[in-house]
Amino acid sequence: MPIFNDTKVAFADKSDAQLRKAYWMFKMIEQPALTSLGTSVLNFTVHNNFPFVTGIVKSTLFEQFCGGETREESMKVVKQLFKRGVGSIFDYSIEGKEDEETFDAVCKEIKDIIRFSVGNPAIPFIVFKPTAFGRIDLYEAVGNGSELTSSQKEEWARVVKRFDEICSLCHEHDKKVMVDAEETWMQDAADHLCEEMMEKYNQEKPIVWNTIQMYRTGRLEYMEENLQRAREKNYFIGYKIVRGAYMEKERARAAEKGYADPIQPTKEASDKNYNAGIDFVMNHLDKVSAFFGTHNEISSELIMDKMKAKSIENGNPHIYFGQLYGMSDNISFYLSDKGYNVAKYLPYGPVKDVVPYLTRRARENTSVAGQTGRELGLIKKELERRRK
Repeated sequence: MPIFNDTKVAFADKSDAQLRKAYWMFKMIEQPALTSLGTSVLNFTVHNNFPFVTGIVKSTLFEQFCGGETREESMKVVKQLFKRGVGSIFDYSIEGKEDEETFDAVCKEIKDIIRFSVGNPAIPFIVFKPTAFGRIDLYEAVGNGSELTSSQKEEWARVVKRFDEICSLCHEHDKKVMVDAEETWMQDAADHLCEEMMEKYNQEKPIVWNTIQMYRTGRLEYMEENLQRAREKNYFIGYKIVRGAYMEKERARAAEKGYADPIQPTKEASDKNYNAGIDFVMNHLDKVSAFFGTHNEISSELIMDKMKAKSIENGNPHIYFGQLYGMSDNISFYLSDKGYNVAKYLPYGPVKDVVPYLTRRARENTSVAGQTGRELGLIKKELERRRK
């Protein structure tokens, strides 16, 4: 959309060298076969401690999509973004581990993020993934209502305890916390936990925010049911509303196991559902707050138009826009320039541990129609503008 085409604003903080490096990177990601091969090789070499590969990753993918290896190192990015009116959401991006020691360590890290961010408006949200606190198979069993063994019951109690400790600490320090959504087969249990935490900690304001994937079927109905529950039990709702990021995996599993595909049948249907989610929020701002996570220019402009039509001020505290660090700067900085609430997901962590996140992000960029091409077009436009 024309309003998001101001590349001078979008890339004001980037040098020519940084833009050329980003262009090269997105050009590589644009090739599905190359991305698939490259991410497989990358995971193998980093996992097996090839030191030169770690250095290459840190100066390319990591630099583009991550803030640093630690919170302290990432603060340079946080401060730079906040000078432009964009907040940061620390995302401790450790993925693919399923042992209790790691779950406890990540929980401790999230607590440290909360304490680290107290009193700092540049860090408006805390975030964590449900599977950072427990095994996906356990979430699935709980969500399905399966009979748990004694050890599984103890394991689930530890998951609930981790959730509660994070939400309680956020409530204590008045920090908003978003719980990411993941695969559909584990999401029912995560949703129920979020509902419990909302009822407990959202009595005065939305502290706990759940994530709703609008490329799924049945999500609008879920939000309606949750709103009715919130009105009955008198608590507030916070939602991060996204399209979703597991489409190929979801479709493949549904076909393999012979159940109904949980994903909307077409891209247009997903877009329509996302727009319905926007309407849902706008019609229930007395109870519902939303963080619209989107890299879609049309959706972003639609939200702006809906706000204007309802005379909702740009900086209304119940409405946030969000994008990932390293992407869609044309959206983020335009919105912040106009006084909207904007925050970037800012992943961080040791390079070796963050590689699974980076390779997943590369694959997602390849699979999202037009996303990489838009990034390339904007970078090319800005480099040409600077040469004039």
